[in-house]
Amino acid sequence: MYAWKVVRPGALSTGPLERVEMAVPEPGPGEIRVKVTVCGVCRTDLHIAEGDLAPHRPGVVPGHEVVGVVEARGPGSTRFAQGERVGIAWLRSTCGVCRFCRRDRENLCLNPGFTGWDADGGYAEFALVHQDYAYRLPGAFDDEDAAPLLCAGIIGYRALRRSNLPPGGRLGIYGFGGSAHLAAQVALAEGAEVHVGTRSPAAQRLALDLGASSAAHPAERPVKPLDAALLFAPSGDLIPVIMSALDRGGTLAVAGIHVTQPGSLDYRRDLFHEKTLTSVTANTRRDGEEFLDLAARIGLSIITQPYALRDADVALKDLAEGRVSGAAVLKA
Repeated sequence: MYAWKVVRPGALSTGPLERVEMAVPEPGPGEIRVKVTVCGVCRTDLHIAEGDLAPHRPGVVPGHEVVGVVEARGPGSTRFAQGERVGIAWLRSTCGVCRFCRRDRENLCLNPGFTGWDADGGYAEFALVHQDYAYRLPGAFDDEDAAPLLCAGIIGYRALRRSNLPPGGRLGIYGFGGSAHLAAQVALAEGAEVHVGTRSPAAQRLALDLGASSAAHPAERPVKPLDAALLFAPSGDLIPVIMSALDRGGTLAVAGIHVTQPGSLDYRRDLFHEKTLTSVTANTRRDGEEFLDLAARIGLSIITQPYALRDADVALKDLAEGRVSGAAVLKA
């Protein structure tokens, strides 16, 4: 099979991705082999390719928004039938015995594994996953639309829940790509008033088309204080800007796995009055199941920008340079 590997992490101009020929992987006990039809392109893939996230496995195949069909099953793998459509997401394995796993907080597992970082992902013709960490996908979404749900959607959903947005509250969303355009729709469906901060005129238009009350440059202060906010852009300098825009008791949930150095916080202005700054670390499988069910029930509109799998390097470059509207996906 052919696949893309991160052979030398660094700036995209240095060619960190290389297209290679690999043996088709054989599923081990409890695993399934998935013939990939679509793989979403996530900003985390970009961070791994450029070395913002230290490599966990040299020459890893990135990609963790994988949609495909079960092509082979390893010994003891009975959860999915041959030919069944499944999804592979970021969380790939957990130890099941650490203090966090025992508290139903497996996203904080002390010995986790992640698709496209610790093990090969979906920028390939085939991918492996243990059956316990694969997802059944709602029939309401085709393969291209389903792919972004598996990370952009799930992480956006967890970020929204971590923000403690009150019913009917005012939500600020900063950065408006794959995750943000899905989280915004969930918030709107649940009665929130959404205000978007993004530098991209195209993203501003998309936000307004989806129902946001306003969309402006992130430096512009909202007319009224926000009850909660989500930060998807990897720009740490926005953290004090957003914190100062929060109302008393408001929460900012930072959804990215990597952000640049945060700007300086002023305690009285940015944190006093019981404001909260929190992060989002991966997701639990329960988050994934809840979100996929919710996405089908409310009928999310997924905006995708398709690329051929052979153009994975082009897709990452477009993502890095802000030329992707919605979520980029690779089609095998």
